[in-house]
Parts: sequence; structure tokens; C-alpha cells
Amino acid sequence: MNVEEICRRASEAGVEVQRLSMDKKNQVLQKAAQLLVESSAEILEANRKDEEAAAAAGMPDSMLDRLRLSQYRVQGMAEGLKEVSALPDPCGETLAEWDRPSGIHIRKVRVPFGVVGIIYESRPNVTADAFAIAFKAGNAVILKGGSDALESNIAITNILREALRACGVTQDALSLIASKDREDTNEFMKMRRYVDVLIPRGSAGLIRAVVENSKIPVIETGSGNCHIYVDKDADFEKAVPIILNAKTQRTGVCNAAESLVVHEDILQSFLPVLSEKMKEAGVTLRADDASRAFLPYAERASEEDFAKEYLALMMSVKTVRSLQEAIDHINRYHTKHSDCIITENKEAADLFLREIDSACVYVNASTRFTDGYEFGFGAEIGISTQKLHARGPMGLPELTSYKYLITGNGQIRK
Repeated sequence: MNVEEICRRASEAGVEVQRLSMDKKNQVLQKAAQLLVESSAEILEANRKDEEAAAAAGMPDSMLDRLRLSQYRVQGMAEGLKEVSALPDPCGETLAEWDRPSGIHIRKVRVPFGVVGIIYESRPNVTADAFAIAFKAGNAVILKGGSDALESNIAITNILREALRACGVTQDALSLIASKDREDTNEFMKMRRYVDVLIPRGSAGLIRAVVENSKIPVIETGSGNCHIYVDKDADFEKAVPIILNAKTQRTGVCNAAESLVVHEDILQSFLPVLSEKMKEAGVTLRADDASRAFLPYAERASEEDFAKEYLALMMSVKTVRSLQEAIDHINRYHTKHSDCIITENKEAADLFLREIDSACVYVNASTRFTDGYEFGFGAEIGISTQKLHARGPMGLPELTSYKYLITGNGQIRK
């Protein structure tokens, strides 16, 4: 089936999906969760083929981790579907209502987009997550995963489509463009006639390509050059575990910290303590000259390092003379994803929260919390770093639009 036919059929399916009751959508998600667990051997075999091919092609370990599935991760995918099924249905929610002097009554009501397209890389668990959240929000879904996860994505999609069939819902509510041809991706991005919104998930290069070339409206999910600023009034016993967690708990994800900013007053007392822990964790540091004086094994940072999303056990280090310089540095080099200050000074924390222009701004907590599950949204569709139409972790409400319902009793405009 060619790309246009997939999109046309999804558009037709979208009308049916919008009519489904909450109970029917939940039935599909529960059935899909059951089938994922029952078919885990099939999924893991397909994933093994993808992983072997990627390793042979020289994919780095941090990216292999994004690609790799396990029994635990398949179970996690299934649990994610169940969690989404337990969430309130956003469709039909009245956001506001009011009466006008003319006598008309106006309601602002949440409605599905219709057809949601998602272009993503590597992580095959996105296949299940994206379907669950877009479908629960009343949309048909078209997926275009990366070529390195093709076998995994095909296996997972087939299982999800079987759940749709078993529940009496059109299988075209979920489609996968199972192609390694970039021309198919380019054609997909032109299908504005059939697809209402397109969401890219992956590297900065992928996101940039979609934003620049799509004819479909795009919700931009961002790469993550996430910063942690250690203020002069930081508690070191909090700072070290937060930095280690944000950098090393999982390196190949967008909410991992990539850049460390340190106030010059604490270089001598803090950096040697941090240096030993980072060295033990296998983290390579690339630091400016002021920081390197207290980081004996650090490499010299270039200008590019301060703006880089490493997705590896690497981190840049920048010295600043003030909180304002830290804020200015972060706002210059970050990707507006997630940034953190570690401080016991409430005034400093408040200023940081107010002036950092990111989707998620933290005080004394790891940036790894920027996640739909951690925010209580269920499975997320991605982390939006733009300001229209959504920002931060995108849960069910962000996969909807709204319309106005106006009721009158014969009114005419004078």
C-alpha cells in the first residue's frame, strides 16, 4: 500500500474513531496490553534482528539502549497502555461556557485532531505509547518509525492492529509506513489533505528536517541540551546525586543533562567532589579553563560543546560569576527543554524559575523527571519545546483541539 493510500484510509478511519465511546477505546487498549504480553517472544525476536543489524552498522551503546527491548520493557509498554486506558477521556470535555446578551449560549468543547502522524527514531516502545495516547484522544494514527527499528515496529503494530480487529474497530485506526525509503517519508510530510498534525520525535536533525519540510502543521518535540546550574548556595549533598542521576541514569534520552554550569565561588570546594563521582561513573567532562583547574582529567571544551546534546557519557562544564550570567548562558545554549538550578537560596531559585525560557524548569531535582509518566499524564507523545500548541510533556489533552458549540432560539444578528 502506498503512502497516499495509507493516509486516505487513516482519514476515513479517523471519522470512526471520533465516534467511539470511552469504554470502546479502553477495551481496545486493554486488549492491546494483553496481546503485547502474550506476543512478547515475537516482539523480542524482531527486536533482536534490529539490534544485531544496528550493532553491525556501528550504532553506539547509548543508542542501542534506545533500540533494545526486553521482557521488562515489553511489560512496561503493556502497563503504559493500561495506564492510558484508566485516564479520563478528554474528548467532549467542556472547557468553558457562557451566555451572550443576544441570548445565544456558547460552549468551548475539546475534540480530537482527527489524524495524527508521528515520525520517530529508534525507540520501538514509542510505537505503543504513541498509538495509545493518540487513540485514547480520539484520533487515527499513522506511524513512520526509523529504519533501524523496522522489524520491531512491524511486530508491535501488527499486534496493536489485531487488538483493534478483535474489538470490532477498523484496523486503519493505526497504520505504519513500513519503509526505509526516505522518499516515502518526504511524501508522508506532504499529506496535509489527510493528516491533521505531524509530531517528530528523535534527533535534532530529524526534528529540523520535519519542521523545515512538512506541509502538515507540526508540533515540534525538541532535542535536549538540558542544563544543571550549581549555585553558590547549593547543598552539595543534593547536587552530586542530582547531577549523577540526570547524566547517567539513562544517557540516550532527551531529558538527560548534557551541560553543567557552576558558580565560581564553589569551584574549589565542589568540583573535586563531583569529579571523582563522575570519573567513577565513566563520564567524560569537557570544561572551560576555569573549571579545568579543579577537574584534572577534563578535556578542554569548545564553543560547540556548550550547545551539544551528547546522548552519551559526556558533559560540558561552564564557570559563571553570577546567577544572571548562568541564566544568560543557559538561555543562549539550551534547547528550551529542561533546565535545573541547585540552590538553597529562594530568591535565586525564584529568579531562575522566572527567567529560564524552557518548557520545564527545576529547583533541586533531576531533569529526568520531564516525562509524561512522571508528571502523571500516562504515556506521553513527546516533549514539546515550542510554545504553540503545546509545551512540555504532551499527554491526552495535547492530542486534542477544541470547537465552539453555539445554541440559540431563533436569534439573528442585527
